[in-house]
Formats: sequence, C-alpha cells, structure tokens
Amino acid sequence: MTTSDSGEAAAVLPGVAAVGTRDIGDEAVFDRIAANLLGSIPSVAPSAVPNPDPDSQAALTAARTTPPLASTSGLPSPTAIVSSAATPFPGIGVQTSPLIDAAIRHSQIPAPMNLESAASQTGLASLSADPTLGLSSATRTATLPPGLVIHDGTLPRLFDDASGSWARSDGGSPAYYFLTPPRSHVESGPPAFDRRLFDVNDIRRDFPILNERVHGRKLVWLDNAATTQKPQAVINRLVHYYSHEYSNVHRAAHELAARSTEAYENARDKLRQFISAGASEEIIFVRGTTEAINLVAGSYGRKFIGKADEIVLSTLEHHSNIVPWQFLAEQVGAVIRVVPVTDRGEVLLSDFERTLTTRTKFVALTHVSNALGTILPVREMIDIAHRRGARVLIDGAQAVSHFPVNVQALDADFYVLSGHKMFGPSAIGVLYGKKALLDEMPPWQGGGNMIQHVTFENSTFADPPSRFEAGTAALGPAVGLGAAVDYLQRIGMDNIARHERELLSYATDALARIPGVRLIGTAPEKAGVVSFVTNQIPAEEMGKILDQEGIAVRAGHHCAQPTMARFGLESTVRPSLALYNTHEEIDHLARTIRRALQK
Repeated sequence: MTTSDSGEAAAVLPGVAAVGTRDIGDEAVFDRIAANLLGSIPSVAPSAVPNPDPDSQAALTAARTTPPLASTSGLPSPTAIVSSAATPFPGIGVQTSPLIDAAIRHSQIPAPMNLESAASQTGLASLSADPTLGLSSATRTATLPPGLVIHDGTLPRLFDDASGSWARSDGGSPAYYFLTPPRSHVESGPPAFDRRLFDVNDIRRDFPILNERVHGRKLVWLDNAATTQKPQAVINRLVHYYSHEYSNVHRAAHELAARSTEAYENARDKLRQFISAGASEEIIFVRGTTEAINLVAGSYGRKFIGKADEIVLSTLEHHSNIVPWQFLAEQVGAVIRVVPVTDRGEVLLSDFERTLTTRTKFVALTHVSNALGTILPVREMIDIAHRRGARVLIDGAQAVSHFPVNVQALDADFYVLSGHKMFGPSAIGVLYGKKALLDEMPPWQGGGNMIQHVTFENSTFADPPSRFEAGTAALGPAVGLGAAVDYLQRIGMDNIARHERELLSYATDALARIPGVRLIGTAPEKAGVVSFVTNQIPAEEMGKILDQEGIAVRAGHHCAQPTMARFGLESTVRPSLALYNTHEEIDHLARTIRRALQK
C-alpha cells in the first residue's frame, strides 16, 4: 500500500508532515524528480531533462507563497510574500530550483521578494526620495552591505531564555541554535554566524525600553556610546538568578551557593570565549573599564614602572585612560607622552612610532574613540610597542559591542571592557590580562576572597583571578553580562558589524548634507559614533531640542576634554549607534536637526 493510499501523512522531518506523497516506485515520478533537480543546473542541456510536472511546480509555488510559520508553529505569519525567483540586490542573480524552494519551505524562513521588501526588513526607510534630507533613492539603497543575511522578522524566538550552543554535529555540519539542546558551556571556536539571520526589526522586539515614549514621542536611543539598553534575555536571566540561584559564591556547602558559583564562573568562561582569551583565569571581574585601568596602573604600574620611565597615551583617550596614569606618574616619577591625531581624528602609525623612546615602558590606547568613533590600528601599534619592549593596555569599552575582538590575535597584554556598553548590566566589567603578567602582579585591594592564609603577622594571596577580586563580587551583574554575551553571540558579531557599518555610512552622509552642520572626526575607519557641531546652536541646546522629539543623544565633552581641545571645541553633539538602530531613526534625527537650523 502506498503512502497516499494509507491516508496518513508521512513524516519527512520531526514535526513536519508530508501530505499526499506519491508511490516511489512510479517511474514517472523519477522523471519528474530529475526534471526538478537538474533543471536548475546550467551545465545540463534542456533536452536531457524531462518536462517538469506542472502539478509539482504548482504545489511548490503554493508552498513558497503560503506563510509556513502560521501553519506549522502557531507563530505570526510572514510580512512578505516569498519568491525565490526575485533577488533583493540588483545585478545579482539567484539560482532557482525546487530544491532551493523546498529548503526555504522546510527552514520556514521566507526570503524578501524585492528590494523594497529587503529594505523594510533591515530597517531601511521608504525607498522614495526624502525631500527633507536631499537623499536620492540610489543613495538610500546603494550601500546595502554585501553578505548581510536578511529575513522578514519571523524567525522563531526560541532562544530568549535558553543557553546557546553552536557546536558542530558529528557529521561536521553547523548546528542550528533552535535545533540544538541547550548546554551550560559553549564549545570553543567561533559560532557559525552565517547561520543566524539578522533583522533589525526582529532584534528591536528584544528591547522593551524601545517601546517607551518620551515627551509623547517614541524613544530613539542614540546614546549608545554612553550606555546600551538591555534585551529581555538579560532581564529575564537576572530575574531567574535572583529568584532561584542567588547566594554568595565559593566556600559554602549548600545548594544555592553551588548554583550561584556555577552561574558566576560560567559567566567568566563566556567572557573568555567572547574575546578569545586563552584561559578563564585571565578574566577578572571588575566594576567596569575605569576600575580595570586603575587596577593595572595600581598593581602592574607600581611594580614595574619607575622614575623617568615613559607612559604613552593617545590624544583620543577617555579620562578613564588618562587620570589613573597621571596618578601613577606623580607617585613614581614617570613621564606621560601623547600621540597626536590628524585633523580627521586619525592616529598615524608614523606619529605613534616617533612618540616611543627607549624609556617607554607602557602604552595605553583606546580601541575605539568614544568621542569621535575612530578605530585605532591597535594590532600594528601593539607590535611596534612590543618591539620596543613596552607593555600595552587596550581600552575596549567602545569596541566589543560593535565588532569581533580577539585579544590573542591582537597580542594585547591587557584588554578592558564595561558590561553596560555591551547590553549587559552596569557595575560590571572585565580586565583581561596575560596569565604570565597577572601572576607577577601584586594584589590591588585587600579583603575576603583574595587570600590564601591570613595571620596578624602576614598574609599570603590567592592566584589570579581571585587575587584581584577582593570582597563580595557583583554576582548578579556578572551573570547578566554572561547573558548579554550569549545574546550577542546568537546574533553574531560579524552580522552586527555589517549592519552598523552600513548604518554609520548612511548617518554620516545624512548629517553631512545638512547646511550648518560640521562633522568632527572623519577618519575612514570608524565605529558607532557621528559627532558634530552646528554654526548656530550650541551642543547642549541641540541636545535638548532633540530630546523634545524623543531622540536621546549625548551633548558635552564626553569625558574626552583633550580630544575636544585638539579640535578647538568644548563640546559636541554625539549620536552613537548600536545593533537595534534603524535608518528611520537616522532620518528622524536629520529632519529634526534641519528644522532646528532653519528656524
């Protein structure tokens, strides 16, 4: 009896029923299968391929244009009709075949039908020209980044509360996050980012605060260089931790202490993987970037930097990477030297190399300028410094949320970051240090958890990282930061970098077209920031005008007064971008600025 005679659906995938399957012994069926599979191969002559079955073709077309999620998962139906024959990118052909159609059907991820659909799915505004911005349709669509994977926002939301796993299956094929059982640890090595689809509208639904209204307007959060908003996955993880796992960590014999310790140490390991450190012992939890830099200056600096030794900084540093080194220089008699920047806000390698001398013992550099967005060539700068025998600390607070970071590939001696700037809680950050260096560093603070043995005569101290984590740690924030790492890894840092790079290009072009606006910091390599001033309205006043329209930006010196002084300014307006920002938000920003300057 054939499947179709039985009246029962044959299972072709778990949870997916194939209705009306034909008898596989029918020779005509094989002809039709051959036609469907071989018809899309350019090297096969049409005469060698049997005529495809019209009924099969019609069924495939119907399957392709029926919202599959609505019928199989109970989730909302797609917002765009699928057509595998159309490409969202002009000039790039898409090979069509029933095999591709079936793959689309089985994966339940419809593709955009045309450029307009693709634009709407990635947050692009209407493709018609916007007269208030002076941008043509070509300008608005020509910069879609190559390789960006797009879908219509109906990806099953099965990962908000689960631990992710990107381990490969036994057969070597990448595992999908929604088919892989959750595990407490992620396999080492980068996840298969190209398997995760990026849709800004889908991502925005993860952030409840983006539905907030300010002064009667929908919130537009463009203050991401100051702090980032939190996804529901991080909020949920904190609630679960405090509801079911909270206890102080280590040294207790009860169950909750074991749960809390596991959650805390798992978070440490997630951070190790996120920045590709060599060992979890190289990850030290601190309150943030500021405390991490103070720790290195106070511990490594006091031991290894002495009178007349030189500490090299760049003009673009945040105050957090200036003041601690000034404290150290005053205490030990060291000298601070500063690398200049160009009128575009670049740090040139030739200028950097000229700043180093035989007395240079330490170099502290920002990875990305918080005031201008300039990406420094830190890999090359680290190489140059190491050849001179200097150690290097990189301030990664403005980098880690925008693009992948590999501290071993950089060969950084120290790398620091803040959780609240990468969608995690505040009051938590990370100091990465090479193990050999951490082992040589004395404690920075004294107290519980950092000791081996204490008497009134003397004390001995624990190995890193405990040596540098005196007192009760910020346990919940650390667990929340681990959840933020999970969230970023599931989206894929490569995907985030593509989206933000295109958005930054669009925002730069939009603001540069406004009469009376002057951009500050126009280096070719930037991330996340578009600083500007106007010829009519002070920065702080412009910030208030934007706030009345629901647009949150930072206006001031951005804790980077030496940078401001280099450009003859006291303050700038600083819109800063993140993974959830859209082209419509940039349009709203540009319109508001233009209207303010026209009054």
